[in-house]
Amino acid sequence: MKAMERVRHARDKDCPGGLRYIEEIFTHFMELHGDRRYGDDRAIVGGLAYLDGIPITVIATEKGLDAKSRLARNFGSAHPEGYRKALRLMKQAEKFCRPVVCFINTSGAYCGIGAEERGQGQAIAENLMEMTALKTPIISILTGEGGSGGALALAVANRVWMLEQAVYSVISPEGCASILYRDPDKAEMAAENLKLTAPDLLALGVIERIFPDEDHAETCRALKSALLEELAALTALSGETVAEQRRLRFRALGAAP
Repeated sequence: MKAMERVRHARDKDCPGGLRYIEEIFTHFMELHGDRRYGDDRAIVGGLAYLDGIPITVIATEKGLDAKSRLARNFGSAHPEGYRKALRLMKQAEKFCRPVVCFINTSGAYCGIGAEERGQGQAIAENLMEMTALKTPIISILTGEGGSGGALALAVANRVWMLEQAVYSVISPEGCASILYRDPDKAEMAAENLKLTAPDLLALGVIERIFPDEDHAETCRALKSALLEELAALTALSGETVAEQRRLRFRALGAAP
C-alpha cells in the first residue's frame, strides 16, 4: 500500500477511536476531567483503569463517532487545556506509581486563535519537557493519524508502537507539498518522502513495534498481551532508570549508525 493510501486509511471516519480501545483492553475505566486552569477538553480523554488488575492511567485522543460528537470533540484536535489535562494525569500517575498508556489519533493540535491565546505552543512544549523526566513507564500507541506536535505531546514514551495502517509525521502530506513544492497536488509525492508509514518508522528506529489492524478484536488482544509483557519489564525498573531510558531513547533518534 502506498503512503498516501495509508494516510487516507488512517483518516477514515470508521477507524476505532481512543475510547473504543480503552473499553476493549481495560476494565473499570473512570474518566477524570479538566486541567485545573481553564476547562475540560473533550478531544483528550483520560482517567484510571485496570489492565488485568494492574492500575493504569490511560489517556487517548478521541475524534468522535458521528457529526455531533465529532464537533463536541473538535475532531480530535486538542486545545491547550487538553494537553494540560493529560500532563496533570501523568504527574498523578507518577505520584501513585501507575504506568501510563496513551492512544493517539489526531491530525494535530488545534490551531485556532483561542488555542493560541491560551498557550497552545507552551502547553505542548511543557508536555515534551515534563514527559522526558517522568519516573513512571509510558507506552504510546498510534492507532490512526499521528500529526505533528499534537501527537508528539502524548508520545514522549519509553515505547512507541503503531498499528500497521497508522501514520506519524511532522506535517500532513498536503501541508508539506504546499510548503516544499508550492503545489498541494503533490501530496502523494510528499507522503512518500516523509517516511510516515509504520514500516518506514520502524526501520528508522522511531517506533519499536507494529501491530496488524485488519481485525479490531484481534488487534486489541495483541495490544493487551504486549502491554502486560512490556509493563512487567518496565515496572521492575527504578523510576530513575525508566526516565533515563526514555531520555536516551530520544537522544538516539537520528544518530548516525
